Amino acid sequence: MTSTLPDDGARLQTSLGTAAARNLATTTKSPPQMQGIAPRWLLKLLPWVQVSGGVFRVNRRLTYGVGDGVFSFTRVGASARIIPRELCELPALRGFEDDAVLEELADKFVQREFKPGDVIVEAGTPSDALYVIVEGKVERLSTGKYGDPIVLNVLGDGDYFVRLDPREAEDTWAFTARCLTPCTILTLQRRVFEDVMGESEALRVHFERFVARARKAQDRDGQAAIQLSAGHKGEAELPGTFVDYEAHPREYELSVAQTILRVHTRVVDLYNDPMNQLKEQLRLTIEAIRETQERELINNPEFGLLHNADPRQRLQTRNGPPSPDDLDELLSRRRKPRFFLAHPRTIAAFGRECSRLGVYPQTVEVNDTAVRSWRGVPLLPCDKIPITESATSSILLLRTGLDDQGVIGLHQTGIPDEYEPSLNVRFMGINDKAVMSYLVSAYYSAAVLIPDALGVLDNVQLGR
Repeated sequence: MTSTLPDDGARLQTSLGTAAARNLATTTKSPPQMQGIAPRWLLKLLPWVQVSGGVFRVNRRLTYGVGDGVFSFTRVGASARIIPRELCELPALRGFEDDAVLEELADKFVQREFKPGDVIVEAGTPSDALYVIVEGKVERLSTGKYGDPIVLNVLGDGDYFVRLDPREAEDTWAFTARCLTPCTILTLQRRVFEDVMGESEALRVHFERFVARARKAQDRDGQAAIQLSAGHKGEAELPGTFVDYEAHPREYELSVAQTILRVHTRVVDLYNDPMNQLKEQLRLTIEAIRETQERELINNPEFGLLHNADPRQRLQTRNGPPSPDDLDELLSRRRKPRFFLAHPRTIAAFGRECSRLGVYPQTVEVNDTAVRSWRGVPLLPCDKIPITESATSSILLLRTGLDDQGVIGLHQTGIPDEYEPSLNVRFMGINDKAVMSYLVSAYYSAAVLIPDALGVLDNVQLGR
């Protein structure tokens, strides 16, 4: 009896083969080239802060007004349902832990459909419900000084408007909400909320605590107020005060991107001239890791910028495509903006809008590279910002730096076997197939020090 073994070509290759290695050892040649290497502006322009303990804590003043979040949904056909735990994005329910009550509340929402131009609520009418936008755009309108209508802002998917505070039983809507597009809206009536609260002792106690917090002195950002006296004369009695801090500040742990690089000893021994095979393998591997690092800084659910922008700093486009007015709105909400970040296709869509309006953005120089700008702020490309199937994307605007309370990158230098800052290459040994292994690891994260350091323009339409 004879046994058959797979030939060498059928075996799983775990390291660089000699045939490929010889391409670097003969003729006049280029170093190995690689598609997918982007400018990585975010990695270049973020100020990187040393995190010696592997964890960075962001201490802030005590803030009461938390929970102004964005809702998520589950869908079955045309029906949508709020994910029960997402109800904790409401300020009144922040930190509420009774899942059974949240499930009951989620089941009480009623789905409604609206057409473009339909009025959802009208200014002056009783504000007796919570409205959550599942899909579509809604503009909030008010009346100007001379009776003309003005647009306050535009709300999009996951946004909401509400008056559920029993202290304001006679309250009325201060604005009119009108659909810009076909809209799917979930509504929860105030009386339904109060009925559930009447049946749940836990919800009633939690809500009373929320009301007590809301009555405490706050500044316009929801922070515990610092009591001051100004403009007085004589020997006025001055108020006493102190600055309160968050009891449980957020901590950012360094994330990691890793891989094991394998190189056969025969390749390193015989095909290392004129190009160092291990060095070239490492160079291309590190390029891939850095691309992953930037993608994570944008998209990671825990620390990625798209997921950590404050909901009050998220805007909707007025008409779909990104317009100069939209970028001006982003700029107006923060001091010392450093740069915009957008997908190259988004930048092209902005250019088309500018051409249509007869506006011609200037260019500025960043790191010896000429880039498009708006109002003197660079508009930098980043292909890691996702584009949805409906051809929409986002534009980010960042203020950076620790001293300016901006967005910062986090890393740790001086780690063992460091090859680049916060990236190390560790030899793991040679296996019984004469293949050398190297563990390549990069450690990183990002932190938004205060909410207005990062703004996001959502639902940017890219189609012509």
